[in-house]
Amino acid sequence: MTVTLRSFAKINLGLRIGASRADGYHELLTVYQTIGLHDLVRVSIERGSGVEIRCADARVPKDETNTCYRIAERAMQLLRAKGRVRIQLDKRLPVQGGLGGASANAVSTLLGLERVLKKRLPATERLRIVAEVGSDLPLFLLGGTVLGVGRGEQVYPLPDLPAMACVVVTPEIGVSTPKAFGEWDRRKAAELRSAGESMAAVPTLTIAWTSDRISRLSCGLSAWLSEQYSGAPFGRGRAENPLLALVRAGIKNDFEEVVFPEYPELGEAKTALLRAGAKYASLSGSGSTLYGLVASKAAARSAALRVRRLGWATQVTATLSRSTYWRRMFVG
Repeated sequence: MTVTLRSFAKINLGLRIGASRADGYHELLTVYQTIGLHDLVRVSIERGSGVEIRCADARVPKDETNTCYRIAERAMQLLRAKGRVRIQLDKRLPVQGGLGGASANAVSTLLGLERVLKKRLPATERLRIVAEVGSDLPLFLLGGTVLGVGRGEQVYPLPDLPAMACVVVTPEIGVSTPKAFGEWDRRKAAELRSAGESMAAVPTLTIAWTSDRISRLSCGLSAWLSEQYSGAPFGRGRAENPLLALVRAGIKNDFEEVVFPEYPELGEAKTALLRAGAKYASLSGSGSTLYGLVASKAAARSAALRVRRLGWATQVTATLSRSTYWRRMFVG
């Protein structure tokens, strides 16, 4: 038996980087949003043992460094199952693109194994093992609009934003997330030195302002959520796009501060999206993918064409609500 799943991508509606932690990660605050672009993941179990990953993309690792591999090993042990796990990845999402492709593939692998084996892990076990493998895996166990805190692995389902058309720009650049964090730390350390802060605080950036920045955005998000969801059903009686209220809460992606200077063409792509009519445009994760949210499918097609004429690869998609995410996940 082979199970085929759509492994949907995510974008980040804002991403704040806070203080570095004792475990080497940074405190983060972000709103994840699943979108319609996806890979295909096929999962089967055969005679034998071990994990086999097949993928035509040479950039995708086939060994234990692959998140799918690590998830499969853990899941087979916890489900007390035997056999050789075969995972076929049909990659349509960019590698190192900021859309969470590898993480989504891993969660799809877990869900596919459960279906093949006709067994299911408790929800708490699911969350535990995916969080052990990667910070942005847990969001794919929820889908829709999701608040991410901690190092991004602590996830809370938010009421879904209304579906919005989305133009995705996928440059032929791979941005390393660890390198982007390293550059963030280097720049912030330099700012502290310039400001005359104690050097004892510089290596770990645990000074108060990093937490204050997250607190300010947290307050803004709380106010936005309270305003949007405390009254009538979402959108009823409101002429304004709710995303604009979220923008006023101060959402931005901190990675843009370090990625755009390193790759100026990505900043130019964001500007192109805004000029083409995007209501909001941003880097997703640490990049290199950018996206623009637009008012309608027709506007998205028009914006994508305008940006494409400038030499950028574009795709038109839409945000996925939580119910749509789960309804469309399994193929067949």
